[in-house]
Amino acid sequence: MTTAIPSSLTLEEFLKLPETKPASEFIGGRIHQKPMPQGKHSRLQLKFCDAVNAVAETPRIALAFPELRCTFGGRSIVPDASVFLWERIPFEADGEVPNAFEIYPDWTIEILSPEQRATKVISNILHCLKYGTQLGWLIDPDERLILAFIPGQEPVELAGSARLPIPKFLALDLTVDRVFGWLRVG
Repeated sequence: MTTAIPSSLTLEEFLKLPETKPASEFIGGRIHQKPMPQGKHSRLQLKFCDAVNAVAETPRIALAFPELRCTFGGRSIVPDASVFLWERIPFEADGEVPNAFEIYPDWTIEILSPEQRATKVISNILHCLKYGTQLGWLIDPDERLILAFIPGQEPVELAGSARLPIPKFLALDLTVDRVFGWLRVG
């Protein structure tokens, strides 16, 4: 859902508005509310963050966050999952994770919901890449496809047993089949 706003509303003013459920994003002077996550979306998001954090958190390599607001480059977006290199996380003085992340993620993951427009989601991934993100994935549960976005390259469509590109900083071995296998419980 897109809400027209007065042209005088700034990003800073948007950030002062109360949070919505599901989250709203600020893109091109408009507020866009994300669709409510459903079962497949939620399961993929959870399992992805768990898989990354299982290999990256204890050695302090990186952290994966679900639904984290990232504000940079004139936009405030909420990727379905964001991965940040440990040294880039703006920890507070007491070592806690802050609420505000005013930086781009190192890896951005979007999971397409049935009522969501792929062009808007791809636009957010491309915005991240423009500002320094190393890798973007668009996961389409209905089509069982993952589009990988790597800076300076055409998107790559991956399916089945194809190995997925992973940022160099992370020792993780995933295939498309394994990712969609996370939808089965037990």
